[in-house]
Amino acid sequence: MELMEAGVGHSLDLIAGELTDMAVRVVRDDPMTLGRVSDVVAESPRIFVLGAGRSGLALQMTAMRLMHLGLSVHVVGEVTTPAITSGDLLLVASGSGRTSGIVRAATTAVEVGARVVAITTDAASPLARLADGTTIVVPAAAKLDRSGSASSQYAGSLFEQAVVVIGDALFHALWARSGQDADALWPRHSNLE
Repeated sequence: MELMEAGVGHSLDLIAGELTDMAVRVVRDDPMTLGRVSDVVAESPRIFVLGAGRSGLALQMTAMRLMHLGLSVHVVGEVTTPAITSGDLLLVASGSGRTSGIVRAATTAVEVGARVVAITTDAASPLARLADGTTIVVPAAAKLDRSGSASSQYAGSLFEQAVVVIGDALFHALWARSGQDADALWPRHSNLE
């Protein structure tokens, strides 16, 4: 591997460029899926989010924003999370689409009649198959890909950043659709901090 340029400025430029390229490709490659995902989220009585590691943290950020819209959102694994049931939505992220706990949860969701929306790098993965037409395929390196061909960043960094950006884009689109102004969302922020 060649010696990489050092410096935070260079790294910010690299990351911004990779994120821009990722966003352009996601929109260009499958704009219909993005619309379907937005519709499924808006129509679901309850939304559950699940991801492992940094992907899970990224989805927690999305859960918070969806809660600000007034949606009923739960983070899988929290002690107060209820059981998922028919009609609910499981929003999951796994770069490989093969993370065993994520695939197992998606399988359970499908078995009880819930919908699954997946964010992954692999359109042919078991997770993508469970999502049934609502898979956002991110052109990024999976966590174990150290080739540098899909991203110059470490491990699954670009994928995890994409989960945050896609989650914020989903929130923004739903917010615009809702007609609520920022003042309507603000009272839903925690006042315990």
